[in-house]
Amino acid sequence: MKTVSTAKSHGGVQGVYSHASEECACDMTFAVFVPPQAKDGPCPVLWYLSGLTCTHANVMDKGEYRRLAADLGLIVVCPDTSPRGEDVPDEPDNWQFGKGAGFYVDATQARFAKNYRMYSYVTRELPALIAKEFPADMARQGIFGHSMGGHGALTIALKHPDRFRSASAFAPIVQPSTAGWSKPALEKYLGPDEAAWRAYDACALVEDGARFPEFLIDQGTADGFLDEGLRPWLFEDACKGTGIALTLAMREGYDHSYFFISTFMDDHLRWHAQRLGAR
Repeated sequence: MKTVSTAKSHGGVQGVYSHASEECACDMTFAVFVPPQAKDGPCPVLWYLSGLTCTHANVMDKGEYRRLAADLGLIVVCPDTSPRGEDVPDEPDNWQFGKGAGFYVDATQARFAKNYRMYSYVTRELPALIAKEFPADMARQGIFGHSMGGHGALTIALKHPDRFRSASAFAPIVQPSTAGWSKPALEKYLGPDEAAWRAYDACALVEDGARFPEFLIDQGTADGFLDEGLRPWLFEDACKGTGIALTLAMREGYDHSYFFISTFMDDHLRWHAQRLGAR
């Protein structure tokens, strides 16, 4: 692991790091905020998965999480959204696929299977590195994300209920197998058999028996992607009668941007902190 940069913030340290990823077969960059409480012992870990076109930097620069994360004693880990590098296959003119659009899946199709393994990267390789290099209490982990990253957070939590104590999302893609901006990506990464897509679709996972105790979702009513791409009511319907507790907050007038995310970031941090046994 290499340190790209570090800066003191709210008594803690915001760092950016890189390493050679075996899963993605390229160098990967990620951000980690370590709160001041870490000097006294390991702290809970909260994973933030970013959305389409983003890197680790979007939430780091615009998410406004450090002040409260420092107060609550939360380590916040922000991975990239896809593999990077000249040798990584891409569609430069398609913002919904390729670099910046890994969709947190393990690709199976020949052109993409070597590099696009973001599911295994986020659930196996990077956690092992965090556990080794940072004062992280891996027995207390939560996960959240935005849009494509919200999709990743929901699906990963549903598939790892024993690992994560909390999961939430801002404007998640809840049914990517039928949404216009994600269905073509799933086909390119996973092939034409739609049955294979269900492992990366939150609604389908719940329908197929996956369970997680509770979710928190915030969604802006003025989000331009709401009706065609996000459709949180589909996840609400899927959760009914399953024992999954869902709090869906429709936020009047808010859009899809980080102005929306930063407004409700404190709510999510406090919600996770309560479930992670943080301060």
